[in-house]
Amino acid sequence: MSAPRMPDECGVPDPFPYMHPVLKENFGNWKYHERPRPGVLKHVSKSGTSIWTVRAGTQRQMDVSTIRKLADIGDQFAEGHVRFTMRSNIEYMVSEESMVQPLIDKLNQEGFPVGGTGPSVAMISHTQGWLHCDIPGTDASGVVKAMMDELHEEFINENMPNRVHITTSCCQINCGGQGDIAINVQHTKPPKINHDLVANVCERPTVVARCPVAAIRPAMVNGKPSLEVDEKKCMCCGACFPPCPPMQINDSEHSKLAIFVGGKHSNARSKPMFHKLVAAGIPNNPPRWTEATAVVKTILSVYKNDAKDWERIGDWIERIGWPRFFELTELPFTKYHIDNWRGSRNSLNASTHIRF
Repeated sequence: MSAPRMPDECGVPDPFPYMHPVLKENFGNWKYHERPRPGVLKHVSKSGTSIWTVRAGTQRQMDVSTIRKLADIGDQFAEGHVRFTMRSNIEYMVSEESMVQPLIDKLNQEGFPVGGTGPSVAMISHTQGWLHCDIPGTDASGVVKAMMDELHEEFINENMPNRVHITTSCCQINCGGQGDIAINVQHTKPPKINHDLVANVCERPTVVARCPVAAIRPAMVNGKPSLEVDEKKCMCCGACFPPCPPMQINDSEHSKLAIFVGGKHSNARSKPMFHKLVAAGIPNNPPRWTEATAVVKTILSVYKNDAKDWERIGDWIERIGWPRFFELTELPFTKYHIDNWRGSRNSLNASTHIRF
């Protein structure tokens, strides 16, 4: 019996064995690129060789039949090479322009919209949601489906002032990241503890260590080892729930959605920015999340009509000011929108943005 293959701890896999031959031959030798139409990129190398990339939207969590269908499309209508973007789009590369339109027609026929390039609403990046994550307050995947159904036209066209990156997170830890618009869970009450189960289910020191604000401590309740929460310290993040399910924080009435705007990772034209709260207490209503979708569509509509070309949402708000933003979107401004955390003076001014 041969020894089992050991894992190769080499970091990022070598991309060249899977790369389209034209991309491999012209690696690092590209002259320019253009967008012939939404969802299509044309790259031209210094040698004059061209390659076309067709980008189609797909769900982040795919079943085997969908993966096989996408692979079959790549074999039949492209040249057998694909790659996935960081926002879960699939891209097909072809070396002949005549192959582009039949590929687009097939993708549309199978229900995969072509778009997401240039100044459009890109596919929404999201966290795991109910399907996999152990801490969700909502289903991030479901929110994405509901919203992209409403924003389909903005994905397949390039009518926005600049790219719009939307993120959703199924809990307040926000591993969905910063976004031009972000939809996050907002728990509004501390966890309810089932003291009868804590001793048998939870490793109490782990739960205490998991709390980022030291609001949890060991306690004896009804003669049993349990935990207690200092509600004055608790920020209702839900981090205690995964290591201790008896500390239930999800609540159909008090777990809401909140919307943030203005975040971006890019250094282009302005420094990276954290997104900021603009709407809170939005009902967490599956399966269509109509209230949250309505707020997002309102923000996008105002941004589309008022921003200048190449302004990201954060740049647009910086120009017009927050009072004008709330006036245009007609969103209520409350005391909870004011950032009074003193530590933010350092974090919000940190940037690698350099201008010469």
